[in-house]
Amino acid sequence: MGKQIRFLALLLAISFALTTSLFWVYEHPVNPGIESFGDVIWWWVVSSTTVGYGDIAPHTTQGRIAAAITFIVGIYLYTNFITLTANSVDQFVNRDRLGMAPIKAKNHLVICEYTAFADELLQVLHYYPELAEREVVIISDLVTVNPYPQHHFVRGVPISPAALQQANIGEAAYIFVFANARFQEPDLKTLHTVSRIQKLNHHATIFVEMHKPKSEFTEHLLGPIVVLDSKKLLESVLRHEALDLSAYFPRADVPAPVAAPREAVSEG
Repeated sequence: MGKQIRFLALLLAISFALTTSLFWVYEHPVNPGIESFGDVIWWWVVSSTTVGYGDIAPHTTQGRIAAAITFIVGIYLYTNFITLTANSVDQFVNRDRLGMAPIKAKNHLVICEYTAFADELLQVLHYYPELAEREVVIISDLVTVNPYPQHHFVRGVPISPAALQQANIGEAAYIFVFANARFQEPDLKTLHTVSRIQKLNHHATIFVEMHKPKSEFTEHLLGPIVVLDSKKLLESVLRHEALDLSAYFPRADVPAPVAAPREAVSEG
């Protein structure tokens, strides 16, 4: 957006300098409506905004050419200005939904990459009191808007220091880093993300999903790190129909939902 604004400002300055100079040089000697350069500026403002009061009109061919340039450039400039203004207002109003707002949460839970396992985690947070009461921040560029309005969202690549800082990662208590299968070596990307996180947070417990949990690179992980095997996560989901974190967090006793009575079906 900054480049667009600079381009429009430059185009505006060139249009103003060129058309007012032409109009002044060719119209001032013959046009009774132009007594000073201030009248030319007034004509340019009225013409560029396409208001066209008609109090000053060109009398020469060169003046008409200047007027035509002013009309065309003015329409382009003001329509683009209105569009940029509307987009800016929309982004400001919807910055939480679009993942542009800075996060001020503390002792929160951060989820890096919005993958299938990340979604499974979000579905079971309420079963674990240690996690249920914490604010949640999702960092991902795999979606363009916040998938869960009740949680925070940062749109960006989790390996980006800017995205991590926007999520206030330094104040997080728990961090889940999920593997992004779109990369050829997802484990390397995941570990690189973890290394970036640890530069900003030295105390949080980090859960790291890896396709090859026994990789030689895991030996270099320091601090409170829990390696999650991708295959075991999938087995957990298939076996329990939900992600099971009971090995790491106490699970609250949640009564099973009472099944609605089914209507009897008579056998014909």
